[in-house]
Formats: sequence, C-alpha cells, structure tokens
Amino acid sequence: MGLSKTMKRKGRRRGRDMCKKHDCEIPPDLVTEILIRLPSKSLMRFKCVSKDWSSLISCRYFSHLFTVRRQQKSRLYMYLVAKDNQRVLLSSTSPDNNSFVVVDKDLSIPRMGYSANVVRGLMCFRVRKKAYIYNPRTKQLLTLPAIKSDIITEQDQKKQIQYYIGHDPVSDRYKVVCTIMVSSAYLCNLKSEHWVFTLEAGGSWKKVVPLGNYHPHAPATAGRSIHGVVHYLAWVDLYNCAVVSFDIMSEEVTTFLLPQKIRDMPLPALMMKADLIEYDGKLAIFNHSYLKDEGSVDLWVLKDAGMKKWSNKRLVLQPCQRHLVHEIDLIVKGTTQDGKVMLAPVEMRSQFYILCYDVQNNDLRKVEIKGVPRLWFDKECYFDLKFMDESESFIYLEI
Repeated sequence: MGLSKTMKRKGRRRGRDMCKKHDCEIPPDLVTEILIRLPSKSLMRFKCVSKDWSSLISCRYFSHLFTVRRQQKSRLYMYLVAKDNQRVLLSSTSPDNNSFVVVDKDLSIPRMGYSANVVRGLMCFRVRKKAYIYNPRTKQLLTLPAIKSDIITEQDQKKQIQYYIGHDPVSDRYKVVCTIMVSSAYLCNLKSEHWVFTLEAGGSWKKVVPLGNYHPHAPATAGRSIHGVVHYLAWVDLYNCAVVSFDIMSEEVTTFLLPQKIRDMPLPALMMKADLIEYDGKLAIFNHSYLKDEGSVDLWVLKDAGMKKWSNKRLVLQPCQRHLVHEIDLIVKGTTQDGKVMLAPVEMRSQFYILCYDVQNNDLRKVEIKGVPRLWFDKECYFDLKFMDESESFIYLEI
C-alpha cells in the first residue's frame, strides 16, 4: 500500500513546522522516527502536548508509517452484551497452542452497538439506524449521519439496515457501505438499495446505482473484505442465495446467484449454515450445515470470478474430533491470519473458547479464551468475535 507524494509532503511539513516552532534542533524526520516507535496509547496522550504534535500524530502519512513499521500480530476482540444491557469489549494476545489470554479488560464505550465487521483495525457497528466507526486502540469514535432512504415501506413490510466497512489499498481510503432492504413476510416483495460514505473531511452518503443483472436481496451474513472488495451472502427469496460484492475503489455493486449444488436443500434460508471466507487469497463459501450431525463441511472456492466457476471439496472430521462439534451449534467468525476458519458456539456461558478449523490439513482444534472477568461466567449474553492485525490498529480518521 502506498501513499501519494502530496500526503508524504504534508506529513514531512508538519514534522518540520513542529521543530521550528519549538526551536528544536532534532531533524524533523528523526522526530517522526522517534514517535512512530511509541505505543498507540502514548501517542494519544502526546496529542495533548500541542496543536503541532496533534496535527503530526493525526495525519495520514504518520498513520501509514506507524502501520508499515509494526510487526504483523493478530489480536482477538470479544464483545459481550448481557440481557440487562451490560456490555464489555475485551482484547487478547495472539494465541499459543491452546489459548488466547485477555490483556485489555474493557475497551468498550457508552452505547456501543453490536459490531458488524472490521477492517484494518476499525470496527463498524450500528446503533438503531446510524453507523458508528470505532478504533479500539485509540478509542476514537465516529458517528455517521443517518440515511434518507428512497424506499417506501408499506404497512406489512419490515426494513433491515446493514453496514459494512472496506478499504481501498490504492487510494488508502476507507468507505462504509450500507444496504437497506424492505420486504413482506417470507421475503416477498423484496426491495434493496445501497449507499456509500467515504471516511474523509466533507464526506456524505451517496446512492449507488447497481450494475446489470442486479438481484434485490436481504443480507444474510457479515461482510468480508478481500483485496479491496466487500462481499456478503444474501437471499433473493427463500430458496435462492447470492453473493453480493461491492468494489471499494469503483463503488460498483454486483450480485450473482450461487450454483444450484451449493443451495440445494429444503428451505435453505432457514436451515443453511454457511458464510464467506478467504481461502488461499480467493473468495470461498464455508458450508457447515452438516458439521454437527455428520461431521462434514463443504468448501466452495471461486476459481474464476468472471466466469463464476467454483471448485468444491468435502471435508470430513477425524473420528477423534467429532466430540468438539457434537450437539453444538456453531457460527463462522472469520479467518485467522494463517488462514484457519474461526468457529464459535452460538451460545457461550460457562466457558469461552473458539474452534480453529485448518481446512488445508483438515484439522480442528479447540482454543480457550482465558482471562474473561468472572462476572461473565454463567451469564446469558450475546457475543461477537473478531480478528484484527495489531500492526494496523493505529488509524486516526478526521471527518
């Protein structure tokens, strides 16, 4: 990922101005080198030193340097919400062979909603109709304005709003995509529209005009950002599922139906358990509808996006690992940095753990999450799990 020459010049100029105003004899490039070696929490405190320090630390050039200089390390974030509306956001270290260890006990903020998806250190979640962007390392929170939808909702129809965040590596821009859907019962009279918001000064919502062969749809899964494109699974009716793709750079949205073999089962909208993952750099569908009962998984990999050609292989668990999924409902929570599929129980109470499925070697491993505060044990709660690269956690956005 590169930055434009203009951004680099602005970053260096801020460093020079900071040195001149304070009669500093240290070369400006050296000042920047010193600051980017500090932890993100320290940098947030140092923004209060002066306007010049705040300007330098907040600029995109500095954020880029901070990101590329850090060693790639994965961090697990776990968000818990109890029925009494008590909530907490925890983060843990990279796993060893058997466990994650919680290191940050509470990174949550007031009125924090259920996170939709993450990209490069940023979380996107919804509270009522509005989208919020949150950086858990810097605790910066952005509130995006509400959207004035063009869809008219009838009396018997329900509206669904879903937000996704993506990153364009060419322009180094972050954009939020919104899908708004209305339908009657059983996905009848389905309508959908899309909006995009660029996270930059003066940003506003802009309606997206879909390309040809577009299918109105109801989002079914969280978004996966792969190579600058946000993807998610969606239903066009009770029996037909589609992949929806939004290109962050071109702002084009496309939909295409899945092959019949992937969705060939009774009432799939109610029964199919599948999600999109990244497999060997390609978009793939991880269908674990029969994992609990039969110990098998279907993996569909999109080999040719233009021709919509898929390859398929069935994975069958080893007999000694069947007990890990027996009588347990699981949900896909993404992939780890080394490509393992992260599965989590739909309900988690007396113990906290995930299952890591190595699809390359057809191996399933249970990984405990240690250090969760005791008050959350035996508490009925909703939860979400996300992996993020720690090296990309210092991103300061200005709108």
